[in-house]
Amino acid sequence: MRLYDTLSGEIRPLAQREPGKLSLYACGPTVYDHPHLGHARQALTYDIIRRYLEWCGIEVTHVANVTDIDDNIINRATKEGTTETAIAQRWEAVYTEAMDALDILHPHERPHATDYVTQMVDFIQRLIDNDAAYANESGVYLRVHKVEGYGALVHRSLEELRDGAGARVEVDDNKEDPLDFALWKAAKPGEPTWSSPWGDGRPGWHIECVAMSLDILGDGFDLHGGGSDLVFPHHTNERAEAVAAGREFAKHWMHNAMLNIGGEKMSKSLGNYTTIKDLLNEHPLNGRALRLQLLQTHYRKTMELNADVMEQAREGIKRLDAMARKAAAAGVDTSGIESDPATLDRFRAVMDNDLGTPEGIAIMFETVRAANAALDAQAANGPTLFVTALDLAGAFGLTIDDGSAAGDDDDEIDRLVAARTDARANKDFAEADRLRGVLAERSIIVEDTANGPVWRRG
Repeated sequence: MRLYDTLSGEIRPLAQREPGKLSLYACGPTVYDHPHLGHARQALTYDIIRRYLEWCGIEVTHVANVTDIDDNIINRATKEGTTETAIAQRWEAVYTEAMDALDILHPHERPHATDYVTQMVDFIQRLIDNDAAYANESGVYLRVHKVEGYGALVHRSLEELRDGAGARVEVDDNKEDPLDFALWKAAKPGEPTWSSPWGDGRPGWHIECVAMSLDILGDGFDLHGGGSDLVFPHHTNERAEAVAAGREFAKHWMHNAMLNIGGEKMSKSLGNYTTIKDLLNEHPLNGRALRLQLLQTHYRKTMELNADVMEQAREGIKRLDAMARKAAAAGVDTSGIESDPATLDRFRAVMDNDLGTPEGIAIMFETVRAANAALDAQAANGPTLFVTALDLAGAFGLTIDDGSAAGDDDDEIDRLVAARTDARANKDFAEADRLRGVLAERSIIVEDTANGPVWRRG
């Protein structure tokens, strides 16, 4: 597989430290509020690449952290008169519930920052010993000028980054250089603290991911991922810490683009801020539709979400469900049937070219169309095409509803559909139309196929 590498600025082979295995670290959430659609895009991106690599037979070790101590968590705990631990635990549970609703695989390990403070202190001490960090009354800071290629991840020199200091970095008179950043923050009244050789305090943000990723995945792990908003300063500073400590960090860097809502960047001030919970409550198909829409947008391109886009994505999900229901009505037995090799080869070719999900989705729906036509014609290749479509959907993590999971009113709907079929057979078209209307009022769509009527929820 060839994947764009943020550090080199090139699409290059995604090398594996161990053949047949891939180590992936993807930055996780800071848990203090409802997760929003930006969180969804990032989590879905790394869920998709993991699922695809596993579909290809690669053994993926996926680590995604939880930042459970942070200024936002402290501020919310103070506002609500509770503890930082209580805030973090409550909102982590909300985040996990949202990920489950989007059918996102749990990472193999989900380390918490507060469990790795000892490792962070040891790492900081190593940086001080290397003269790459210094302590003062406000904490411990990394000397960025000591780090070779500090701005390489954003392809900017130290001078260029200094010119913009203050926009994305914290300006502090205690720092030797405006770009120097905190590894350890000295204790402040009312904040949670840990002991260290430099006094009580708490770790800075960037040191968390370095300590956790290297401890769990080891030096030179294969792939580090996150949103494009993390390239600077977070990932730039993570890399700087590892380099300054003499550790080999991630070999490949992957970043997904952001998303727009109604043509504008999502933000609370614009009134287009949407939580995952809000989106899922709008329509029962929105969880699967969001995944499909993300797949139809290349991960390095800005993703657009609006009412029309989501409706189109829901229609795509309905097409997948309708194919599966048609196959079920035809009594297709998929046991022992293998996917079409030529289609799989085409699919792998586009996916291996920088995770080309839009082209992959096009191949999947092309196969769905062919499967539907073959099933309608009762052609011999119908089952093979159906199995191939299911296989491709599975590689994306797209679940398909074939109607086998009964709803509370399925028996009643079956009776209405059967009554409509009888009315048509008896040429009582007025009754058949009436029954179709009754079904339509319940958002039930009936398709007449060569194997009899197939219904689905609209």
